[in-house]
Amino acid sequence: MSKLTAKLSAEDRKMLNKIFLRSFTVFASGAGGAAKAGADGWLYSIMPAINRYYKDDPEKRTDAMTRHTTWYNITQNVGTFAMGLVASMERENTLHDDFDTESIDGTKVSLMGPMSGIGDAIFWGCLRVIAAGIGINIAMSGSPLGAILFLLIYNIPSVLCRYFMTYLGFTLGTNFISQLYEGGLMRLVTRATSTVGLTMIGAMTAANVRFTSIISFPVEGSDPITLQSYLDQIFLGLVPLCLTLFVLWLMRNKNVNVNVILVGIMVLAIVLGLIGVM
Repeated sequence: MSKLTAKLSAEDRKMLNKIFLRSFTVFASGAGGAAKAGADGWLYSIMPAINRYYKDDPEKRTDAMTRHTTWYNITQNVGTFAMGLVASMERENTLHDDFDTESIDGTKVSLMGPMSGIGDAIFWGCLRVIAAGIGINIAMSGSPLGAILFLLIYNIPSVLCRYFMTYLGFTLGTNFISQLYEGGLMRLVTRATSTVGLTMIGAMTAANVRFTSIISFPVEGSDPITLQSYLDQIFLGLVPLCLTLFVLWLMRNKNVNVNVILVGIMVLAIVLGLIGVM
């Protein structure tokens, strides 16, 4: 971080810190709906740059504000990169009369897919799953430390990344994403984090989705034979795996609401418990 801030003035750092803090409100407003997504929050976040660079030119300031009311949606753990980059482009617009202002919004739009791909893979597909796996296993013992660890493991890297990306976007500019693609790093990061995320999901399924049948069959002159012992011999964890795959099928192929699935599983568990199956 020291290398990124070394050439920045105190005013630059003050502006970027304001953008970083405001970035937490990007999706707080639902005023724009699906048509605008996080446009209102984006404009609010980028306002420190607009106020700074266009404070003596109300007309250009109005144009800039209008320019930043278009649809915006980037995984916000990494979305501050686009904010820093756009802030640097607004600065360039004040320095060059022939600067193409359409490229500012075009650059923001072009970053939505790649940056969201990185952010979703790392934070939603990997880090959140790891944090949830650790937190759930500790919380199942009754310790409140599970919830605390989940929040810390997920949010500390997230906040640091937001801060770092704000400065990175302002300092490095548009070459950053193209360098990732040209060097193949983007594909490597996405594949690695997806693999880790899938592994954690599998581990969480095996550890937390449980089914133990209490059905037994009496055998004359011997101990009763339990259905669960046969299920374990065929495939350990067979019923939890089938249930998990069935839920996944309902969500992906039938678009069943997750709340309906949760209630359905609860009702099924109660019924099976009452009739003596589990």
